[in-house]
Amino acid sequence: MSRWEQLRHFIPVGRETWRQLTLAGKAPKPIRLSERCTMFDNVEVHRWLAAPTEFRAEG
Repeated sequence: MSRWEQLRHFIPVGRETWRQLTLAGKAPKPIRLSERCTMFDNVEVHRWLAAPTEFRAEG
């Protein structure tokens, strides 16, 4: 599990674009641990990085 600050160095888009992609189901869905703590599953992020145009969030 990683937070945005840990991922931003590897993700080729900005934070707002990443947020819009997650809302559209084109990037891994965030996991809310608390009101101020949002994490992303590293397996899903790696799957997205392997094929960003073909990625569809499960669930």
